[in-house]
Amino acid sequence: MNRVYNFSAGPSMLPEEVLKIARDEMLDWHGSGMSVMEMSHRSKWFEEIIKKAEADLRELMNIPSNYKVLFLQGGAHMQFSMVPLNLMKKGKADYVNTGVWSKKAISEARKYGKVNVIASSEESNFTCIPELDPKTFSRNADYFYITTNNTIYGTRFTKLPDTGNVPLVADMSSNILSEVIDVSKFGLIFAGAQKNMGPAGVVIVIIRDDLITDTNPEVPTMLQYKIHAENGSMYNTPPCFSIYMCGLVFEWLKKHGGISRIQKINEEKAAILYDFLDNSELFKGTVEKKDRSLMNVPFVTGDKELDAKFVKEAAEKGLVNLKGHRSVGGMRASIYNAMPVEGVKALVAFMKEFEAENK
Repeated sequence: MNRVYNFSAGPSMLPEEVLKIARDEMLDWHGSGMSVMEMSHRSKWFEEIIKKAEADLRELMNIPSNYKVLFLQGGAHMQFSMVPLNLMKKGKADYVNTGVWSKKAISEARKYGKVNVIASSEESNFTCIPELDPKTFSRNADYFYITTNNTIYGTRFTKLPDTGNVPLVADMSSNILSEVIDVSKFGLIFAGAQKNMGPAGVVIVIIRDDLITDTNPEVPTMLQYKIHAENGSMYNTPPCFSIYMCGLVFEWLKKHGGISRIQKINEEKAAILYDFLDNSELFKGTVEKKDRSLMNVPFVTGDKELDAKFVKEAAEKGLVNLKGHRSVGGMRASIYNAMPVEGVKALVAFMKEFEAENK
């Protein structure tokens, strides 16, 4: 078996330990005589899988009892619409524009009400998190929306805005479970699974109880949080196998010390890579230091041909999916929870070798 170090931004690498469990249970889940992909979502077996996945996630994130955990479909993209459809009761929301995904969310929200873009870092090609002035916040907004980690640009919120009584909504698709957060500071958190939780196909929503009430009956049934909450995420057939895989990842995280432990490992991995970039004569990071992501690290040489050569030669060494997003160029190393420290060390070792040969 020739496993590579996969630096893809998503779908991303999964823990090998988890993949081996899934392999061993593929034909017969716990004596059921069938794969999770084959079993009814109404069966006692799948009910056990989804309930344990929720319980483990609640334990890992210390989710308060007045929050619902929903396993939905449609990815984070669907949440760009579901959030305003369900939460925009007065018709106004505040958004911070920090990149491609927040821009898409803003575009969708504008279909349902007034969007106040209170800050944007677009002028600097999103190389930082913009400074927020509380005086510009709308006191009567239905919610305040941020993207906590920006996959393409490699930025993250290191400090949350104080939104008072206005619910804070966060797209955490690329940094959920990577560092300790206080769920009670948020009204709603959503995250696509395919970066830190499992394979593509499921999006997890953590929503405070009071935000589920009084849904406009004109909101399509499948897009109502209330319906999914009342039906335990099984109003229709859920993405069973993706939920099962997320459950295995949650078990893996618990076994290896939980989020506080993985945060320390993530900080160690990021430090190894950023320290090298800060001292390199060839490579440089593209993000302001104060806003650097722990999960996604973009970097460039300043020469497009050299960047392409680096990506090609890195792949030949088993360091794959390092090509940067077209809007930033260069390279990007996504170092999610499943990326071991050894993978980052191997990348830095190759970068040193490449720099020596291409100065």
